[in-house]
Amino acid sequence: QVQLVESGGGLVHAGDSLRLSCQASGRTFSSYAMGWFRQAPGQEREFVAGISRSGDRTYYDGSVKGRLTISRDNAKNTVYLQVNSLKPEDTAVYYCAADQLIESPVPVRDGLQWYDYWGQGTQVTVSS
Repeated sequence: QVQLVESGGGLVHAGDSLRLSCQASGRTFSSYAMGWFRQAPGQEREFVAGISRSGDRTYYDGSVKGRLTISRDNAKNTVYLQVNSLKPEDTAVYYCAADQLIESPVPVRDGLQWYDYWGQGTQVTVSS
């Protein structure tokens, strides 16, 4: 099992940048692909970025590609999400999640159903 705790959210202005962090517990962090998702008020939770176990592969949703960068430090059991040029529509609760990649043919997946462990989320609010 792995426990995940997100941090780094807050109230920012449009155009600002944020770096979100997700600290994982346990000694098997590097055995999980990791993903970042977000959920805006009244909306479904959606995938924004994912990273493979070793960090050599990344995948982004097309709507955010170019503004977001996902990275991980397996020595620190931490995954990051750098968000640049924030827009009011980026306002959401951001969640990190861990995927064991059981029977997966790909190194990172974007479907919520594949992720086994979730953090509690961190709120990002972008004012115009």
